[in-house]
Amino acid sequence: MPLPMIDGSDEAHFSPDIIPVGTRVTVQVPASSANLGPGYDSMGVSLAYYDELVVTRIESGLEFELAGEGADEVPRDENHLVVKAMHTAWKAVGLFELPGLHIRATNKIPHSRGMGSSASAIVAGVSAANALLPEEVRLDDDAVLQICSGMEGHPDNVAPSLYGRLVISYGDDFGWHSLPVDVHPEILPVVAIPDYEVPTKVARGLIPETVPHREAAANSGRAALLAQALSNHPEFIFAGTADLLHQSYRATAMKPSASLVTVLRGLGYAAVISGAGPTVMVFARGEEERARIMQVIEHSGDHPTVGRYQGRALNWRVLPVDIDTKGVMITREEIEN
Repeated sequence: MPLPMIDGSDEAHFSPDIIPVGTRVTVQVPASSANLGPGYDSMGVSLAYYDELVVTRIESGLEFELAGEGADEVPRDENHLVVKAMHTAWKAVGLFELPGLHIRATNKIPHSRGMGSSASAIVAGVSAANALLPEEVRLDDDAVLQICSGMEGHPDNVAPSLYGRLVISYGDDFGWHSLPVDVHPEILPVVAIPDYEVPTKVARGLIPETVPHREAAANSGRAALLAQALSNHPEFIFAGTADLLHQSYRATAMKPSASLVTVLRGLGYAAVISGAGPTVMVFARGEEERARIMQVIEHSGDHPTVGRYQGRALNWRVLPVDIDTKGVMITREEIEN
């Protein structure tokens, strides 16, 4: 059966009927932590902490069911980031009119905390839109990476959510490129999520346009070491997570998180700011060290700067979160009308 196209264009221009009513996709997308200390805008890991999105093609309209993190704060219309991502993916193949959609989103990834919530939403939307299409017109993996990275501005969060594991990314005149790398099984993350937010735009705005050459050179060496520490030599994880490029400049916007990193690194633990913060990520070496790290964080509330924020007591969620190894997971089915 030929695909339903709209006449009058030399390029592919599909009707919403290309997606049959009753088609449903379920997307499970992992959180991510970017930068990892010195790997600013170039490294990220995928975390086994997931948002879920279920999208069903309906006759007409846009219906939303939202639950979990941020459910009371995000729009329930075409301005929702997931819908924007779906629309962007469809326009890339020539489907310009949104079909009728029922969307059910269950969010675990906290917003504005440095765990890739916006990147996960983009990956979920683009992946769902692509899976709803007939196989013969779907975007390939590289096109998905380009669209997701273009919407996010860089691939350091979207690539781990797409591919899982540690991902090293870079851009050139031909687009974005990402290399997934297995993480050594001894590396076990801990995340400490505070109950305050730092918008990514604010955090990025604190970084100067230029840094001393000596600091940049030293940071490049630590970033190279970090890649080896995470993949093959976990004994170097503490040295590999030392950053000279961005965390110190952002500290004023997240003083409790910066103080917690200082406390943990003072004890020899590989602590960093996760993404743009304010979540703190710690790479433990084995279960025993992970348990010790969690105890330190849970008892850090007595520290004068770690335990308070803007004059109030600060609460931290402390979670052992494993490295996700699969990236985004997608299932497609046809349901009865």
